[in-house]
Amino acid sequence: MRAPDRLLEGYVFDLDGTVYLGEALLPGAGEALAALKQYAGVVYLTNKPLQMPADYAAKLTRLGVETRPEEVVSSTDALLLYLKRHAPDARLFVVGEPPLLGLLDRAGYETVQEADRVDVVVVSFDRTFDYRKLKVAFDAVRGGARIVATNPDAYCPTPDGGLPDCAAMLAAIEASTGARAEAIVGKPSQHMAVTLLDRLGVSAGDTLLVGDRLATDIRLANEAGMLSALVLTGATGLEEALTSSDRPDYVIGGLGELLPSNAVLRTDGQQPTERTSRDA
Repeated sequence: MRAPDRLLEGYVFDLDGTVYLGEALLPGAGEALAALKQYAGVVYLTNKPLQMPADYAAKLTRLGVETRPEEVVSSTDALLLYLKRHAPDARLFVVGEPPLLGLLDRAGYETVQEADRVDVVVVSFDRTFDYRKLKVAFDAVRGGARIVATNPDAYCPTPDGGLPDCAAMLAAIEASTGARAEAIVGKPSQHMAVTLLDRLGVSAGDTLLVGDRLATDIRLANEAGMLSALVLTGATGLEEALTSSDRPDYVIGGLGELLPSNAVLRTDGQQPTERTSRDA
């Protein structure tokens, strides 16, 4: 267990399992975030594409953490960036729920249901996934369509255990077609890292990413050159953290341990200071 020993200019927070679980803030989260937002850039990160950034911002605000939509970056932001660069005119078949379909429609993409018209199969977290969707995706990919997925998560943590996530839908399509996704654009991809740092306006070396998953949150931070902190309130335990190749810089029990012990927060709008031995 090792908590951060200095203040950073930018902070990135995963949401599920880090800031909240279900409809409740995790212990210490509200106080830590309110303190950090006095002086540092803060954005929130989620691989979950079931809602739009404005919805996540509204949820955080409702839970007591005042948040603007532009402070939330989701895998859908990374998806739009990838499609813009690699498939700007593609016709899409979407394994996903209405919010994602609406987002792609507003971005100008044509979504189709006929397998022989599909250029790219977009795979996402989809609680309505069924055999019909699998069959359309199967036929499209066998006919030459590419696969792009929003995130690699096997499950999404919930208060009652969890829900199968995007990786489950992607595995079914890959197993049946023998094809592989050309890109999984959410964390830990560098598509996500670029979006995060651009939104923060802070260099990677002055940014701390805090999350509960080693293979997504911590790997993203490590590969992008950010500092990383694993929080033990979600999907990962301490033993796994100590043996994984995706090693975090810090390991904390909850967001209440995030502020360094020598930080002196200021209320006059100025940058905080760090207490020295002479101040003690």
